[in-house]
Amino acid sequence: MVRRLKERFEKKFDEEIRFFKGMMQGPKSVGAIVPTSSITARKMASVINPQSGLPVLELGPGTGVITKAILARGVKPEDLVSIEYSEDFYDHLTQDFPGVNFIHGDAFDLPNTLGKFADQTFDCVISAVPLLSFPMPARVKLLEDLLDRLPPGRPVVQITYGPVSPILAQPERYQIQHFDFIVRNIPPAQLWIYRRG
Repeated sequence: MVRRLKERFEKKFDEEIRFFKGMMQGPKSVGAIVPTSSITARKMASVINPQSGLPVLELGPGTGVITKAILARGVKPEDLVSIEYSEDFYDHLTQDFPGVNFIHGDAFDLPNTLGKFADQTFDCVISAVPLLSFPMPARVKLLEDLLDRLPPGRPVVQITYGPVSPILAQPERYQIQHFDFIVRNIPPAQLWIYRRG
């Protein structure tokens, strides 16, 4: 029992050290001050339909907290495509989650970054990309590219730390829904859902 607790503590500590290293190396690629809480990760993963037969697209897995929640939701590792910008995070993720399709690349250049998955339709998108670090036109373009890769009505879930949607409302192009406000996250997290149809 004590050994299990010690191992869990060491793993959590290792995740946070890795997270802070990533933040120091590229503050624009990390959107929070500590990794996403498991409560937030589970809420984000709750939108997945594991029976859809379609893979899930994850953006910005970081230390893998959300990746773990996606897999716990019933998604097979081979049915998860996950894009990570930080090379250090990417290296650790490939070791920690064998079988997941991790891609080291830029989420804002999906046609090139997705490679063999460029024409794939996904069940949904789970995103922890720090959108507030990017200009609004780039955010809107990314969202529309993501929605083009989903069946009508399926969601893009985005975590953010600002009080309002990080993507401008354009009701004629997509719908925005406030999904949750999670206090048990540092800092408290806002979850938003975007969809078409």
